[in-house]
Amino acid sequence: MLKLTRKADYGLMALKLLAERPQISALSAKDVADAYGIPAQLLAKILQQLTKAGLLRSHAGMNGGYQLARDARQISAFEVILAIDGPFFITSCTKGAKACEMTTNCTIKEPLARVNETIAGVLKSISIQDLVDPAAGKSREAQALVTLTVS
Repeated sequence: MLKLTRKADYGLMALKLLAERPQISALSAKDVADAYGIPAQLLAKILQQLTKAGLLRSHAGMNGGYQLARDARQISAFEVILAIDGPFFITSCTKGAKACEMTTNCTIKEPLARVNETIAGVLKSISIQDLVDPAAGKSREAQALVTLTVS
């Protein structure tokens, strides 16, 4: 079963909270962790990864914390997952150039690669703003799901 890691879930939740509170200059890792009941140390590491990937900005000091580096409509769920978990593949044979001993007889590599690309496309079409306002993103999600089932 294709499933996001808990760290990716936490990262998406954190960005959603930051997008919901644009009037606040920055939220600390503790504020975000407390809001969702997430372990603060784990969330701090996730937020650092997202900052390193350019999705968040961090501010040190008394009123420091994290804020979105771009508008929530310009950050995709795919970017968040990629920053936290790295590239994802639904099968190991689509990873890189390492040859599989079944390559000459394999009949599933290309169809599974298309499924992988379609899933990535769906995740790219979902913005952090869509997580804040699900009604706004429903039409794109519906279109992406149609694409997924037709492909």
